[in-house]
Amino acid sequence: MAREPGVAGTSRALVLNATFEPLGVVSTRRALLLVLGTKAELVHATARTFHSERMTFPEPSVVRLARYVRVPHDRQVAVNRRTVFARDGHHCQYCGSPAESIDHVMPRSRGGLHAWDNVVAACRRCNTRKEDHLPHEAGLVLRSQPAAPRQRVWLLAMSGGARDEWAPYLGEQSLTA
Repeated sequence: MAREPGVAGTSRALVLNATFEPLGVVSTRRALLLVLGTKAELVHATARTFHSERMTFPEPSVVRLARYVRVPHDRQVAVNRRTVFARDGHHCQYCGSPAESIDHVMPRSRGGLHAWDNVVAACRRCNTRKEDHLPHEAGLVLRSQPAAPRQRVWLLAMSGGARDEWAPYLGEQSLTA
């Protein structure tokens, strides 16, 4: 299968369970193979297409699995820069400026863990000001208490963002998170 000329091969598609619950994000090529193999149905397509020798197929944006897949609900989301930024909306949790780094609320030098409830996105200025102090010691106040993200944020972090047509399945608030 060849792609439309000039279209990069990095497009992503949202995969939904048979119950329309979001499961993950895959390449559009993988999503098309799921549809062609009757393992999934096409829910939304982009304006782009895939071409074979004799046929043209719409590029999937959202596909729904034909059979229900049981998913364990205790899936852990890795604590890293990308997922912390996605959870915090790429904004400093002390001043609201664009975030450039992550900060441990309870510094690791004081026994703080690298865990969801101790890591926030921070701008360089606030992170430098805080150093290895607690926020109140540096005159900073957290805008919200850090917590582990919901699955929707995990999907966005893994995909690098969401398409508009994913909103009904991820929830409107997730598109800005």
